[in-house]
Amino acid sequence: MTTQISVGLIGAGRIGRVHAENLAFRITEAKVISVFDIASAAAEQCAVDYQIPNVTTDYRTILADPQVDAVIICSSTDTHAQFITEAAQAGKHIFCEKPIALDLTEIDQALVAVDQAKIKLQVGFNRRFDPNFQQVHDAIRAGEIGELRLVHIISRDPAPPPLSYAKISGGIFLDMTIHDFDMARYLVGSEVDEIYASGGLMVEPSFAEANDIDTAVVTLKFKNGVIATIDNCRQAAYGYDQRVEAFGSKGNLIANNNIPHQVTRSDANGVHAAKPLYFFLERYTQAYVNELRSFIDAVVNDTPVPVTGLDARVPVVMGLAAWKSYRENRPVKLSEVE
Repeated sequence: MTTQISVGLIGAGRIGRVHAENLAFRITEAKVISVFDIASAAAEQCAVDYQIPNVTTDYRTILADPQVDAVIICSSTDTHAQFITEAAQAGKHIFCEKPIALDLTEIDQALVAVDQAKIKLQVGFNRRFDPNFQQVHDAIRAGEIGELRLVHIISRDPAPPPLSYAKISGGIFLDMTIHDFDMARYLVGSEVDEIYASGGLMVEPSFAEANDIDTAVVTLKFKNGVIATIDNCRQAAYGYDQRVEAFGSKGNLIANNNIPHQVTRSDANGVHAAKPLYFFLERYTQAYVNELRSFIDAVVNDTPVPVTGLDARVPVVMGLAAWKSYRENRPVKLSEVE
């Protein structure tokens, strides 16, 4: 008989609802039994929609509940480290959305609490669990393209976020590119030695008020010799652009965009196909299911989680190095930021 664990949900916003829905209807090994959100109406609606029996106005009620085996943290970024620390001290296994924090000291303090409590922590870098990118990763590891030489990651949003969000996000490298930093490490299987970042404001001039940019290209030099490039833009007129290419001594691998259907129409004006799926909720639907299932499996079977606290720390170091590189207009060693 399969063990079912009980989960508490902290944060019932957009991504919290995604996880609640997946646990309610797609992942039978776990059940959400309690939900908290600073906006009580959001928590109450989430409970109604996804059959969650308990709603609380104090997250500490979830942490104190002996029936809760694990917590899913989907609150605002500035609360993640605190909630991880308190949940670890309460003996709860933890799934937390990225990033743990934007400050390395805060991250390290949270990871110490996790280590001392000897509980599991998985951080939500969901793109590792996308079937397309997993296939590229597995093919590289199997040696199908020989010795890996180059990786190129394209990540472009359909529209920029509000200025209010840009002001608190940590900027493009810690909010958007951070996913691509993790993907580069995942595909290459090595650590980055040096980063060079360039970019500018080409979409949303108001982002200057947030000391942010909206378009960037980043070059990564890995310790194993592989070179990776990442290009980001906050606006792509045709939708959410998520592609990867890996080039090796025996060939290359390409993961193209997901589209709503595979039908093409040819006429006198050209050959027409569907645009990419619009944004991340549509594009990474299966990845969100897969990542949460992997966490639940790790808790149920007492096996290692696939994305650790250290895996979450390194992309923040990379993001800080990218900002330093951009502002100083030079390559930056990760050791300079550590």
